[in-house]
Amino acid sequence: MPHLPAPALRSLTRRLLLSTFAAGLAVTAGIGGLVAGSTAAEAQTPIRFTLDWRFEGPSAPFLAAIEKGYFAEEGLEVTIDSGAGSLESIPRVATGPYDMGFGDINSLIRFRDQNPEVGVKAVMMVYNRPPFAIVGRASRGISEDIESLRGKRFGAPAPDAAFAQWPIFSDVNDIDAEEWEMTFENVGFPVREPMLAQGEVDAVFGFAMSSAINLAARGVPMDDIVVLNMGDYGVELYGNVIMASPELMEENPEAIEGFLRAFIKGLRDVIDNPDEGAGFVVQYNDVARRDVERDRLEMTIENNIITDEVRENGFGGVDAERFAVALDQIGLTFEFTDKPELEDIFTDEFLPPLEERRFD
Repeated sequence: MPHLPAPALRSLTRRLLLSTFAAGLAVTAGIGGLVAGSTAAEAQTPIRFTLDWRFEGPSAPFLAAIEKGYFAEEGLEVTIDSGAGSLESIPRVATGPYDMGFGDINSLIRFRDQNPEVGVKAVMMVYNRPPFAIVGRASRGISEDIESLRGKRFGAPAPDAAFAQWPIFSDVNDIDAEEWEMTFENVGFPVREPMLAQGEVDAVFGFAMSSAINLAARGVPMDDIVVLNMGDYGVELYGNVIMASPELMEENPEAIEGFLRAFIKGLRDVIDNPDEGAGFVVQYNDVARRDVERDRLEMTIENNIITDEVRENGFGGVDAERFAVALDQIGLTFEFTDKPELEDIFTDEFLPPLEERRFD
């Protein structure tokens, strides 16, 4: 896989406007320009949306909703910016110029506790199962046995949401990093997987679909890649959510409802046709490879989005009992100023009806 540049804010707008004329003809706008009439343009509500990361496989549902006109059908003109980590996307929505965003709910919980005056909330759960993982190489002595982590060197980006869960992972698994002689090196996102591929570290913290697929794309054999999903080792957390600013929730709740309906349509499309979804990604990321992003997307759908819990309860919501357990785990290593309730962090008031959120 070509070396990816350091994530930079990169705004790519697809303005897909549907202009209804007397004959009922729908006209769609192309990249960066309007071909619809001014009346249609004025009818669109602008939504500036931030991802947590660069344009890769997991962003495909959002891009499908743009490219297929689902946002436009809801009267929305959506601009999507890439991000530089889940921790960054939260303040972008909370205090910056973004109306909505995609980020880690556990980081949102901590952020809200430290900034109680900020009213940003999660409005849809996307990663029912968290993607937090330790990804290592068998050839460096890493296995699915936690004991294999003793004496190892880890690449751990400071703003990474997976590394943020290390205190929970270590607590529930009785790991004393000093006693186990574990070494953590703060590395940049762009060099994380290259360092692991070159043997400069034994394992890295990251999202499974990012680090594992990036390693494979760099030529590391699949049987040499070991993924320790934290959710398999007692970490009972949720993952990424769609967030909305308090201003948008108050002033235009209909826009949020329309955004979520359009997103679900895009999600269904990329589940049915992940290759098409990967095709949307490479339109926005000129160094991405379609086959790699298809693999990344499929891994995300299978491991994080359409889980057994989602099949049973529907997509997009949060189970109150599980959330309470997650809060208790966060509290193992984070001292709450004021421990939140579910409704302080997440609201289901903008979700489509349950029958529209069913997945087989």
